[in-house]
Amino acid sequence: MALPGKGYAMSLGYELVMALIEIDGILSGAHRSVIPSSLRWYLDLAEAAINHIPHYADHAKIRTRMVEITALRERIRGPERNSSRKLKLWCFEFCRIRRVISQPLFHALRHLFLLRTSRKLTSIMSFQYPHAYRDEAVADDYHGYEVPDPYSWLEDPDSEKTQAFVSAQNQLTLPFLEGCEVRDLFKQRMTELYDYPKYSCPFKRGSRYFHFYNTGLQNQSVMYMQESLDAEPTVFLDPNTFSDDGTVALRGYAFSEGGEYLAYGTSTSGSDWVEIRFLQVEGAVALEDHLERVKFSCMSWTHDGKGLFYNSYPDQEGKSDGTETSTNLHQKLYFHVLGTPQSEDVLCAEFPENPKWMSGAEVSDDGHYVLLSIREGCDPVNRLWYCDLEKTCQGITDLCRKYDLPRLLPWTKLIDNFDAEYEYVTNEGTLFTFKTNLDAPRYRLINIDFASPDQSNWRELIPQHDKDVIVFATCTFSSYLFVCFLHDVKNVLKMYHLSSGEELRTFPLDVGSIVGFTGRKRDSEIFYYFTSFLSPAIIYHCDLTKEPLQPHIFREVTVKGFNPSDYQTTQIFYPSKDGTQIPMFIVHKKDIKMDGSHPGFLYGYGGFNISITPSYSVSRLIFVRHLRGVLAVANIRGGGEYGETWHKAGMLANKQNCFTDFECAAEYLIKEGYTSPSKLTINGGSNGGLLVAACVNQRPELFGCAVAQVGVMDMLKFHKFTIGHAWTTDFGCSEDKEQFDWLIKYSPLHNIHVPEGNGVQYPAVLLLTGDHDDRVVPLHSLKYIATLQYVVGRSPKQTNPLFILVDTKSGHGAGKPTSKVIQEVADTYAFIARCLNLSWVK
Repeated sequence: MALPGKGYAMSLGYELVMALIEIDGILSGAHRSVIPSSLRWYLDLAEAAINHIPHYADHAKIRTRMVEITALRERIRGPERNSSRKLKLWCFEFCRIRRVISQPLFHALRHLFLLRTSRKLTSIMSFQYPHAYRDEAVADDYHGYEVPDPYSWLEDPDSEKTQAFVSAQNQLTLPFLEGCEVRDLFKQRMTELYDYPKYSCPFKRGSRYFHFYNTGLQNQSVMYMQESLDAEPTVFLDPNTFSDDGTVALRGYAFSEGGEYLAYGTSTSGSDWVEIRFLQVEGAVALEDHLERVKFSCMSWTHDGKGLFYNSYPDQEGKSDGTETSTNLHQKLYFHVLGTPQSEDVLCAEFPENPKWMSGAEVSDDGHYVLLSIREGCDPVNRLWYCDLEKTCQGITDLCRKYDLPRLLPWTKLIDNFDAEYEYVTNEGTLFTFKTNLDAPRYRLINIDFASPDQSNWRELIPQHDKDVIVFATCTFSSYLFVCFLHDVKNVLKMYHLSSGEELRTFPLDVGSIVGFTGRKRDSEIFYYFTSFLSPAIIYHCDLTKEPLQPHIFREVTVKGFNPSDYQTTQIFYPSKDGTQIPMFIVHKKDIKMDGSHPGFLYGYGGFNISITPSYSVSRLIFVRHLRGVLAVANIRGGGEYGETWHKAGMLANKQNCFTDFECAAEYLIKEGYTSPSKLTINGGSNGGLLVAACVNQRPELFGCAVAQVGVMDMLKFHKFTIGHAWTTDFGCSEDKEQFDWLIKYSPLHNIHVPEGNGVQYPAVLLLTGDHDDRVVPLHSLKYIATLQYVVGRSPKQTNPLFILVDTKSGHGAGKPTSKVIQEVADTYAFIARCLNLSWVK
């Protein structure tokens, strides 16, 4: 017969080793003399065998041990329970008991025991967390201040101890989620509502049009090709064929200027590592070219279609599959000539004296120049170098064949500092247009003539707006600029003359976001993609050859079973602690009572100059509709909603503003009757995971539930793993004394504590991460949950669960297949519903 719980077997080796370690600690007096929970767990399993599994073959064997178990328990509870002889006997008896429980039976017993326990603890919610070994001898010295790091062993993802810890945690979390009635209902409803067609903006390459399309539930969107906009689309590139389970995803692509070739990247299991492959567009013929060790790369073709620029990292010791934690340093820029092996690629730029620098090359609209943008972190600043390809051996491909010439391109260093950001827009000969934040925190457009590049000769084309932020600018149909602004976190699209900067018109938009725009300088039409909290997609098309210019709806997507007229979106502004007005969007059903009875879902990010604009989310709307929830998105400082000033107000020494803004958002929702503390969930990912964990530490009484995804939790060591060093521009670095003083005050890992006050406990916590996340490596979440369970989970007043779920073949989020997306949101909202006692409303 089938054994229940087969997929969630506890790691016996781990539990046994940890139990013996704890016994040894008791014998040496290092720990308090109590029965380790792992041993109690096995004894309870034995009891479960007698009471619930009488038909198993080894039932009789276990029954013969029950007298010994009972006697052992009585002796353990007796007055001599702490004696050395007694504990050795205890260990011996424990091993005998374990030997008579077969592995399959153990799996079944554990599953039934968990179900029995979870039913018993539905109201009181007390939990037995897996024992995690604490190495009290490990501590790091920061400027004379010793900081313990007892779970540093979790930084090794390949160790048996770490893998056993992850397994034990998942085996605690999954049965809890399975016991929630909402989980299956949410997954079913998510599957129904997410099954709507998803399109990208069409774009033209050569004489053909391309777009991405997902029928609804395909794991990955498919690239289609059309000979004209009216022609029948045909499949050109289907990422669903890359793997059986959809975990190999398309990660970046670039067509050659004339549309003859396509370079495309693939990533496996959500890792940032990419492999680049090539297709001949005519006939979709796969070429032999294959580029490896690619990460955070550009892909830019020279206009002759003979090759492209890309970035890669040198070989490193150990693996490079997304599960490693080694630091990414010494990125280099190469040029690959089509039809040649990667080993012959030309090194175009490297920075041996600055190993953390990263670069990206972009060939100009006219094909005469290649521009090199160099960054040292995530701050919106860059150096800008360029190379005139017309003067370099008659083009880059000739250079590649003349190995007697210098291997690096002869770069002209137009801007050789990190004072501001310069983003290429277009050029007319030597006159280049850039989007910049130089003396303009909300950005402006300037012209720089490469023939007279002195800064005194630079000219402003479109000035900085008094309030709105320029998001992007692009040149289309030779002489027009299309500029997207952000006005109070809502996008506005305007059109200008390239030559004069004269504003020509504003394109009408509802309250929402432009998340896609296509149209190059050589094109005579544009497409732009609009979305909002209640509208999944409206794609507009505008033919620039016709007068008057009149955009029309090219495609509009609706979701069956969801009526947006039943809901309302409101933008409010609430005061933070220092009086700063913070914008926040609130979405809920119309005519709700503001009596604090509704569950709230508050999302935030607040970092890296990233603006959180309105977006469509099926899962959040299911929460609003079927769990009677209120969705709130707070645009806290640290983001780019109001330009670089807003960003700087929430970075480095000002990072606490992010947490305070978010906490004030929660207080506003509670004060205005949208929700109440016991019904409020906070959520964020990556930097937003840091946000959630920091706020939980600082204001545990303010929230009922917290879901932190792929969060940065160890603020003292983040820079030592993969690409973490790039975040020091936003966070700072513990190796600097002043910056250490900022970081230690809010670092989630280092500020966990049992809350003061009667009845005050941590909210229910769920951490989500992936085993292939090489952006924010899983060790952050593992160390945080181990510490949280040890410090807070042992408190008798902590009845809310403190869980983590580590997904397999999953990374930071990019390229995640639809099947995994649906399962993750079902798990997330099941956890929320169970912890907040929410009922499903049909």
